[in-house]
Amino acid sequence: MLTKKQAELLDFITEFIKENKISPSYDEMKNKLRLKSKSGIHRIISALEEREFIRRLPNRARAIELIRKPEDIINNNKDTTLGLSQLPLYGKIAAGTPIEAISNSDSFITIPQDMISRGEHYALKVSGDSMINKGINNNDIAIIKRTKLANDGDIVVALIDNEEATLKTFKKNNTSIVLSPANDLYESKSYNSSRIIIQGILTGIIRKY
Repeated sequence: MLTKKQAELLDFITEFIKENKISPSYDEMKNKLRLKSKSGIHRIISALEEREFIRRLPNRARAIELIRKPEDIINNNKDTTLGLSQLPLYGKIAAGTPIEAISNSDSFITIPQDMISRGEHYALKVSGDSMINKGINNNDIAIIKRTKLANDGDIVVALIDNEEATLKTFKKNNTSIVLSPANDLYESKSYNSSRIIIQGILTGIIRKY
């Protein structure tokens, strides 16, 4: 099972080799995936090699050999035989941490397929007790459907001022958005809607006992 970035890079490598008879450089791969540094490409390449999609040939530049093609990937990261899906696990959602800052993780979580619907999903580890009265506890795994739209009452991943990501209940009032906790120890906060970007809505919780 591959993440979106891993699948995108594998597809790019496949097409590049098909057209040029040589693998792309790390700079070309970095530019294609719009990453800021080549370290991200190195992590993705390592993940593809571990999953036996590619092989790096030692002591040679531009030396990546394809073992499997992108069409060999199971669509939507779903194993229809076992009824399981694999989602990227992006680490803890905590104050001061945008989703983009933790979205390069190579960690995955396997969940029952019927826990997700159509569309792209990811998982986050919850930090804190601000949503405890909604049954969301510290260290729970939140299953999130990636979307920019939300309805009143949805529990959302909201990015505030492009800096702070938080998991709260969403409500829109004219030009403002109210993000509410589910714990009497915390207060609801209202923001101008221009300050808030919705990064997903909660679809499920996984808890280990």
